[in-house]
Amino acid sequence: MKVINFIALILILVGALNWGLWGFFQFDFVAWLFGGDSSWLSRLIYAIVGLAGLWGLSFLGKCKTLCCSSCKKD
Repeated sequence: MKVINFIALILILVGALNWGLWGFFQFDFVAWLFGGDSSWLSRLIYAIVGLAGLWGLSFLGKCKTLCCSSCKKD
């Protein structure tokens, strides 16, 4: 499970960096790398990054547990 979480985290970071590039420079790195935003390969990458983002929602529960458990120590 740790490998899947690591891969998901990397893909989430790729997605975040791609959105940052788009926001600051209007440059879509994934589209540039894979031949346009409507190519099947770019769409596949977008879909995989989106699935990784959904998987990453499970990290929120783990983060809350880690953060809150350290605050409740006496």
